[in-house]
Amino acid sequence: MDPHSTAQDVHQCDFCETPIVHSYCDFCHVNLCKPCIGEHITDGYDKHKIVPFQDRRSTLIYPKCETHSHKICDFQCENCNNILICSSCMASEKHRGHKFLELSEVYKTKKEVMEKDKVELDNLISPTYDDIALDLENQIANLDGEYEKLTTTISKQKEQWHREIDNVINKMKTEISDMKVKHKDILQKHLDEIKQIQSLIKQTLLALEELQKSTDVSPTIEYSSKIREFSKLPPKVQVSLPTFIPNPTNSDKLYTLFGKIIPLSTATEETVLSLNQLNTSVRELLDVPKMVATIETGHASLRNITCDNEVRIWTSGETNEIKCFNSKGSLLQTVYTKSGKLPLGITVYSDSNLIVSEGRIKSVYRVNNGKTDELIRLQGWTPFNLCVTSTGDLLVTMFSDDKSQSKVVRYSGSTEKQTIQFDDEGKPLYSGNGYTKYITENRNHDICVADSVAGAVVVVNQDGKLRWRYTAHPLVTTNKTCKPRGITTDSQGRILTADFENHCIYILDQNGNFLRYIDNCDLKSPYGICVDNNDNLFVCEYWKANVKKIKYSN
Repeated sequence: MDPHSTAQDVHQCDFCETPIVHSYCDFCHVNLCKPCIGEHITDGYDKHKIVPFQDRRSTLIYPKCETHSHKICDFQCENCNNILICSSCMASEKHRGHKFLELSEVYKTKKEVMEKDKVELDNLISPTYDDIALDLENQIANLDGEYEKLTTTISKQKEQWHREIDNVINKMKTEISDMKVKHKDILQKHLDEIKQIQSLIKQTLLALEELQKSTDVSPTIEYSSKIREFSKLPPKVQVSLPTFIPNPTNSDKLYTLFGKIIPLSTATEETVLSLNQLNTSVRELLDVPKMVATIETGHASLRNITCDNEVRIWTSGETNEIKCFNSKGSLLQTVYTKSGKLPLGITVYSDSNLIVSEGRIKSVYRVNNGKTDELIRLQGWTPFNLCVTSTGDLLVTMFSDDKSQSKVVRYSGSTEKQTIQFDDEGKPLYSGNGYTKYITENRNHDICVADSVAGAVVVVNQDGKLRWRYTAHPLVTTNKTCKPRGITTDSQGRILTADFENHCIYILDQNGNFLRYIDNCDLKSPYGICVDNNDNLFVCEYWKANVKKIKYSN
């Protein structure tokens, strides 16, 4: 609450606390009644800005010039890394021929960005973080219960194992009992046979004793010896006892047999929130797109375009020049390639530094204040088109020296992080050749490539897995197949690609469904395209070397 406001929102003078305030100092940010105005400006009227109270905070406070301390800075110099300058600086030799931006316009643009940011923070990002925090708190609160379920499951498995082990032991005991009975039967049978022979032997001994006492000739003569028969002993039966051989206890195998604990797995899903997730900020396609401006670039065969914060538009063609224009079409700056040959791709980092790819020297480098800083130097591959992702990575399409392979490589600075070349079946995702493959990242982190030779838009997710491939049917009016060149995405996640042969722009949704054409703006051979933060579409016309600004959504 304003400390100078009462419950009835009555503002007081900051000097005398009179509850009647007429004016406000926009420089000092104080409330003033009429009598106190004179006292407040006694140190010099030029140091203050007195305005009616209802118009408070309406005056822009410009910084003082570091070179000319008696003047304020109300311009930026585009050629000097956007330093703040005054009117005297503009007229100096140091800034002769430079391009300038009015600070009031930059201020207005930044205020609009701030307002958008505040809406997005208040209505989307902050509530989303609240939901995430609540979900994590609930997960933490439920941890004990979930882990208790896990240990209970293990205890049940232990009980099951105990039952199974008891079953195994009881089965073995039964088998041992059966073996014992069988063992006894074998020995008993053999004993019975031996006892029978013993009985015969006793009978024979008794008969011999009788014959020895007898003098009767006939029985004695008829006697037949049984020694040979009895000397042939029956085979000795040896029945070995069963033996239990315990298997060695292998803790590792036991652990594996008992079960398996699937370890913690942490899956992270990167999400980029945007105002297009708010119903109030959905931008619908216009029934009739309209061209709102044309920029004549003076390039020879215009190929590439990239936007920088709605302020600067970088373009390149088939010469060594890379030209920068403002939104009104005024030339701000010209940069020249290192090799003196055409650049194959251009893009802009979040720090507004220009990134250039050159095929002749197989290099990707950064341009800052006229100086170059090499990021990537390739061997065996040639860099082509490129884009900067929402996380600051650099995606580069490239082809092999023999032009038989194409791939996409993700870099963090100069470090290679990811290569995207084949689908899950090992088939190439992109046609193998040295032709253009423009690339962009969608708001859901999908990587979109316009493969001109294949006549397709190829979209993979951030892990490099193929999501879908769009191949357009020939237009009825021309009967020519789509040969996509430039590709870009907008705030709604829609994908736009330039059809060079059919002189139009295709618009697809993020799942590859065709939405509409832009074919009413007298486009001729559209090539590179880009979209600014307000979803204004900028289209390169290859032969005419013009950039057309098109409004296609509300």
